[in-house]
Order: sequence, then structure tokens, then C-alpha cells
Amino acid sequence: MSKENILHAFGEKVRELRKQKGLSQDQLSFKASLHRTYIGMIERAEKNITLVNIEKIARALNVNIIELFDDTQK
Repeated sequence: MSKENILHAFGEKVRELRKQKGLSQDQLSFKASLHRTYIGMIERAEKNITLVNIEKIARALNVNIIELFDDTQK
């Protein structure tokens, strides 16, 4: 899978889980201690996110890190 495809699938998964939890990008960014524009950039596949920030987002969404990658394997 290409870098672009991985980033796109990851961003879509973050957006999907965020919406399932009823969170806005602002709310997720606050819970994850990240800037709101950074969350938007992740969801639009514009940012190559670090493992540290993946873990912050997983905690903020109350999911296991692996759940953020479930759809990236396709």
C-alpha cells in the first residue's frame, strides 16, 4: 500500500470514529492535546502522523490503537 493510501485510510478511520463518538474536530483536538487544524490535516491525509500522536488520538477516542488501522489493511 502506498504512503498516500495509508494516510487516506487512516484519516478516514479517524473521521469515522470521531463522528461515531459524536465529537467535533475541536473536541477531539482538545481531548488529544493536539491543535484542531492538525486533526483536520490528518483526516484529509495531509499529515504523516507520529506514533506519539496516534496514541493520543486513540486515547481521546477511547479505542485501541489497532482500531485506527483496521481499514488500512485493505
